[in-house]
Amino acid sequence: MIVKYFSFLIGVIWSYSIIKTQSVFSKKAGLIFKIFITKVSWLTLIAACYFGYKNFSIKTTIIGIIIAILLVNIGFYFSKRFINQRFDEKKITIFKSFFEYTLIFWVVYYVLF
Repeated sequence: MIVKYFSFLIGVIWSYSIIKTQSVFSKKAGLIFKIFITKVSWLTLIAACYFGYKNFSIKTTIIGIIIAILLVNIGFYFSKRFINQRFDEKKITIFKSFFEYTLIFWVVYYVLF
């Protein structure tokens, strides 16, 4: 039972963190990220919630979803704070642009080939 609940929490955390990641990207990369990755993550989140509903009570499912969302939001808050303290704005912009163009390249590559 604990392993099932733990896998439910991991599924919710995984899918919600990918959905939350979309807000970090610019409009052009965010659009590609939204079309190809976030749609699958929403389906994964819905499937994880359904899995929790079918295997546990509604109360434990809702508590698990709330815990997962709080963990992801706290993780994003602390990682944003750490990155802003560690790097200056120019380095963050360069890395973000590099990551966005790499993401666009990989999505286009996998769609075409």
